[in-house]
Amino acid sequence: MKIKEIRAVQVDLPAPQRRSQPRRDAWGVDAEVANPMSRFPAYKRHRSLWQPKKWGEVWVQAVAEDGSFGLGQTTFGRPVAAIVDDHFGPMLAGESCFAIEKCWDMMFRMSKPYGTTGLAACAMSGVDLALWDLVGKLQHKPVYELLGGPVRDRIFCYATGNDTDWQLELGFKAVKLACPYGPADGLEGLDKNERLVAKTREQVGEGVEVMLDCYMAFDVEYTIRLARRLKPYRLKWIEEYLIPEDIDGHRAVREAVNWVSLASGEHLYTRWPYMQMVKSLDILQPDIKWVGGLSECVKIAHMADAAGLSVILHGGGNTPYGQHFTFATSNAPWAECFIGSAPGVPLEEAAGPGQAVPEGGWLVPNDAPGFGIEVAEEAIRPFGY
Repeated sequence: MKIKEIRAVQVDLPAPQRRSQPRRDAWGVDAEVANPMSRFPAYKRHRSLWQPKKWGEVWVQAVAEDGSFGLGQTTFGRPVAAIVDDHFGPMLAGESCFAIEKCWDMMFRMSKPYGTTGLAACAMSGVDLALWDLVGKLQHKPVYELLGGPVRDRIFCYATGNDTDWQLELGFKAVKLACPYGPADGLEGLDKNERLVAKTREQVGEGVEVMLDCYMAFDVEYTIRLARRLKPYRLKWIEEYLIPEDIDGHRAVREAVNWVSLASGEHLYTRWPYMQMVKSLDILQPDIKWVGGLSECVKIAHMADAAGLSVILHGGGNTPYGQHFTFATSNAPWAECFIGSAPGVPLEEAAGPGQAVPEGGWLVPNDAPGFGIEVAEEAIRPFGY
């Protein structure tokens, strides 16, 4: 069976059925989060002040000769859609639907003139995920079966976000905080970060893990100082504290900090940068919709396994793609569930197609063919530039 067409599309999904009244706004509506632009006061308050306004979600549709199709997802809008439509799609038409590895290698190599990492890797991710979805449908198997089958009965999930009380009510036994302050906030910011972590530890008790996400906001000195401050609160890991390109900085932090696990990787693209990080991190965190898709996550997991590391996908619990990968990967013990909906609104009211929802902090992926993303053909239209 050959590929007839690969194209960037938009999918018109039905509006979520919101039946529940929120108790308050979700934490992210007005929360300050430390970020790489925090050094510039005009853009410090919120990521929405500096991130692209129109680079939203991109779906990719891979269509076989018999009309069967698979769907992948990525982000960053028009630039990524253009790479799919103008370059990858036309070049892959006519290849075998089952030659996913060949298609990945072709995309990797044909993107060299303009750079594979970044936007091109996101486009590769969307195509790769669409092909895995298509093959699962052609073989009438869920993707986790194509990967060898489940390695566990269910997936342990942790919650990301600063509505800790709501996350505990939902049954999560591990929570990750978004760090509000960074080097731009001086000693006062250090004090406030410590108070947030101390309050959270007191709130959750000893039976719940606590982590801290720093979103590329720190430098080496600040990371080490904050890690020392937070030692009494027994964090499970500190995450993405430096910009991803600072390989030497990650090594310096690793040499200075040995009492808490170090995690990063959501803004690394393809497996090669991870090879430079395996001695500086304990947990690798690729994003399956950005790094190069499922194919690349599998390779990163094998690399991590050989180095004795874990892989916990960025946002892996929020998509069927990440759920299927985690279900079938032995060294991927947890799934991240970003909780952006307001307290009081059940998670299933915001779930996307094919997305299993955690119950009591655990989930089991759907077992439909492919990734189980059921979308009617009439809901799919060409990407609007």
